[in-house]
Formats: sequence, C-alpha cells, structure tokens
Amino acid sequence: MRALVNVKAGGPEVLQVQDRPAPLPQPDQVLVRVKRAGLNFADVSARVGLYPDAPKFPMVMGYEVSGVIEAVGSRVTGFSKGERVIAMTRFGGQASHVLAPVDLLRRIPDALSFDEAAALPVNYLSAYHMLFSVAPLKPGMKVLVQSAAGGVGLAVIQLAKTVKDVELFGTASASKHEFLRKQGLHHPIDYRTQDYVEEVRRLTGGKGVHRVLDALGGPDWTRGYSLLRPGGHLLCFGWANMVGGQTRSLLTVASQFVQLKRYSPMELMDTNRTVSDDRTD
Repeated sequence: MRALVNVKAGGPEVLQVQDRPAPLPQPDQVLVRVKRAGLNFADVSARVGLYPDAPKFPMVMGYEVSGVIEAVGSRVTGFSKGERVIAMTRFGGQASHVLAPVDLLRRIPDALSFDEAAALPVNYLSAYHMLFSVAPLKPGMKVLVQSAAGGVGLAVIQLAKTVKDVELFGTASASKHEFLRKQGLHHPIDYRTQDYVEEVRRLTGGKGVHRVLDALGGPDWTRGYSLLRPGGHLLCFGWANMVGGQTRSLLTVASQFVQLKRYSPMELMDTNRTVSDDRTD
C-alpha cells in the first residue's frame, strides 16, 4: 500500500509518499481501501510536532476516511467486502489502505459521495458532542464559536439551527461573512478589525453568551471565559494559536503557555462557569 508519511517535525516538505506492507485485519477489524481521507488541523499540528496524541515519527496521520471494505476480520458480522463505508481511524487514514475497528464503521448512504462522507466524522462528531453531550444546547441560548468558517465551526452553525431560537456569534475574516450568514450565523465578527469581546458584549447588552466554543486556545480561552454568563460553558476544542506557521516555533509555544490561564475549582464555583474540552474518551 501507499501512505503519506510524516518523517519528522517540520513544514510540508517532511511529508513523503512511501510504499508499506498492507495490514491484515484482526478479528474485530476491517481493512478499508481508502477513497478519501480527511485533513484536519490535528494533522497539521502533528506534522509540526505539536499534537500530544500523535504517534512517534515517522507516522501516518488521518482520523477519518471513506472507502470500500477490502477484507473483514474473523469475528466481523454485518459488513462485507465491497461495501462503501465511513471509518474513524484515529491514525493511519492518509494511506491507500487502513484498518478500522468495526464499531467505528458506518455504511455510506447512497445519497452521499466519498468526498462528503469523509468530511463528516471529525468535524460533525466534535460539534455534536460539544453541543448535545458535554454542554447541551437549549432553546434561546446565545453561542459564540471561534473560527466559525472552519470545519467544526460550520458544523456547529448547522447543528445549532436544529435548536429553537439559538443566537449565533462567530469570528471570521470579513471575506467569509456573507457565506456564514447564508449558513445561519447571525453575527459574524471580523477578528482582524474588531475586538470580538467588545463586540459580543455590545450585541448582548453586556450580558455575554451561554456557550463559547474555542479552537484558538491560550489567551483566547481567557477572553472567551470572560464572556460567559453565569452558568455558562467554555468548550475548548483546539489550540490553533500554538501553530503560528509552517513549522514549530518554540517562542510561540512558550508565549502561549505563559498566557494560559489556570482555573481553580474555587474560581469556577464563584463565577458559576464551566470549562471542558471536546474529547469523548
């Protein structure tokens, strides 16, 4: 099989397409011939050496794929060779073949293309988990989503529309505002020319929001936390501020950690606010 290998930390030049032996499925696994593999910010962070859960170099990233089952393990039932499937792979998806646990496998509906299917798992499961499991969204709530035009941001906008009278605020560059309004974002904020904290406070009459979903990290977690109403919830699903370019900058990393707010149980109790991340395990 062929795989996109991160041979070491660095820019895009560290990626190599290599030939590797095709894996054999264990009893509860399937072997998927990959048609499409997702590319997420976690993959970029891992390439520059800033993703703590990534395998050691050299490694193959890729959390999600769409493809066709090529072989099934001895205990697999309900799936067979030749079926179109979506698979959550955690790692290894950016290859021509990948193993996936059968419990993280779903058939692709006929109406979905391989492209559409591969774009669903990471972004939409992250958004769904945050909105309906970690901090369930209720009618009438106000929600701020950072990086609203990103994959998770768009998923948040679309899923939040299923709850009545939710008011959505989001940061994005001005060129994306018209598109975001069409998606259902009520208040796009240009983070390049506006202070989003001041703008959210202005739009909410100083009351703030019930939920902040933040992929930026560092000082932006602190700023988002300050916008929460009593009983509000800050959901952290990334640290994009840590990756400031094509390669890792130790100065940027150090600066981010220095600016990171430490939350104590006493403070969380006094302010009646909650901080969580988006992980399910």
